[in-house]
Amino acid sequence: MKDIRLITSESITEGHPDKVADQISDAILDAILKEDPAARVAAETVVTTGIVIVVGEITSSAYPNVQKIVREVVRDIGYVNSDMGFDADTCSVMVSLDEQSPDIAMGVDKSTDSASGDKYDLIGAGDQGMMYGYACRETKELMPLPIMLAHKLTLRLAEARKKGEISYLRPDGKAQVTVEYEDGAPKRVHTVVVSTQHSPDVDIDVLRKDVEEKIIKAAIPAELLDENTLIYVNPTGRFVTGGPHGDSGLTGRKIIVDTYGGYCPHGGGAFSGKDPTKVDRSAAYMARYVCKNMVAAGAAERMQLEVSYAIGVAHPISLHVNSFGTGVLPDSELEKIVRKVFDMRPSAIIDTLALRRPIYRATSNYGHFGREGFPWEKTDKADAIRELLKK
Repeated sequence: MKDIRLITSESITEGHPDKVADQISDAILDAILKEDPAARVAAETVVTTGIVIVVGEITSSAYPNVQKIVREVVRDIGYVNSDMGFDADTCSVMVSLDEQSPDIAMGVDKSTDSASGDKYDLIGAGDQGMMYGYACRETKELMPLPIMLAHKLTLRLAEARKKGEISYLRPDGKAQVTVEYEDGAPKRVHTVVVSTQHSPDVDIDVLRKDVEEKIIKAAIPAELLDENTLIYVNPTGRFVTGGPHGDSGLTGRKIIVDTYGGYCPHGGGAFSGKDPTKVDRSAAYMARYVCKNMVAAGAAERMQLEVSYAIGVAHPISLHVNSFGTGVLPDSELEKIVRKVFDMRPSAIIDTLALRRPIYRATSNYGHFGREGFPWEKTDKADAIRELLKK
């Protein structure tokens, strides 16, 4: 009997209130790292009707104009008209920032392993917790198919809006894709759900037709759609009130959208607004780098990596490889290869991926993984892994 399963993932557009908050937090981080690469940053943003509130802990020699950054981000997203209930030029901006807690800084500045003399033992993890990485051969990006299709839909929504192809679209929106798997392999798209903010004067039938033809069929390969695919466009029939006017937004509230779409576990730590000493972010990036290189090297068809840390300690507490039975070697042997090729200490991660740079605003939309241009998406360790697989 065939094993049929349905797996669903979601993506959201840059105008979604939670993503507005993520982008502001990461834009502030970038502005600080541009002037002070060693800065400690934890910037959180709240958005709602007519107001942006930025809070957090920042220790840095750089003091960017936070209000200016906020307005530039909101304007770039497309909230430039008070009719939308949120406007880059008229919204209030409140800022309350303090320095990083000395109790936290103490463990990062000098780790419990620092007596070894190894430079990578000098910096401890900025917090405790566990992080996950994942890669698989379902797509050319070595990512799960449902989340990649969902991101393609929201990217296409933004493109059609910004280019004026669908003139009545507004910045807020969501997409959800359910993929049918047969014996573990993706076969077809079972359901597509798209909800997009729009101007008040558009006819719902026109909107549904445009979205199906210009968004869904443009983003999802035709061979994955069939006569039985269910398509829902703006199911409630109206989505005029949106963005921060329709709902409050908060940094770090879309952690599944940001990662693998629910395809693997999540340690719970958000990414945006955090400098790379925070392992919530940097170790999750490194875990993706590990898994992608291992899969690219042929070590497994699918791989998940869990790594955990204790605050102030440089070396990971645990590291666990799961190849779901697809590995060319037992998972225990694959773990040994991971330990030989990759250094998971926070300071080593920062150097390996060159993370003390203003690269983060670009990560805050359409997923942190499976996209070109980020250092954790390189497969430059694959050859070294292949050599170890031969031994």
